[in-house]
Amino acid sequence: MSRPVPTTETRSTNKIRVLVAKLGLDGHDRGAKVVARILRDAGMEVIYTGLYKTPSQVVNAAIQEDVDVIGVSLLSGSHVPLFRELCKCLKQSNAEHIFVVAGGVIPEQDYDDLKECGVDVIIPQEARAELIVSTITAMVEARGRI
Repeated sequence: MSRPVPTTETRSTNKIRVLVAKLGLDGHDRGAKVVARILRDAGMEVIYTGLYKTPSQVVNAAIQEDVDVIGVSLLSGSHVPLFRELCKCLKQSNAEHIFVVAGGVIPEQDYDDLKECGVDVIIPQEARAELIVSTITAMVEARGRI
């Protein structure tokens, strides 16, 4: 899916910017914090939203922080409706240029539904740090942002 890139460059750095988020009532954030640290240690700028955010709160934060990627970790089992709403909010905000990465406990049978609603990449919970970093880096590089 081709997404337009904003024409105005407002950043002072060429670092990849990632917003790590927890949606809904999922109160388990250890994995999200580990991923945030992995990305930060790889040289990315990382913003962590904290727990219990709505899709619209996450999209608003992503726009305000001018991020390249929203990474959402979910363990609650409500990933399909939450990602649908997140992608809907991105579209309504004309922010479809922001990549969406899903992680956490997501059964493979739900991958097609997530990709159909706008999730760009699904990273399984057992993924190694190198895969997480290389996947995000490749997405952003393919767009020509870095």
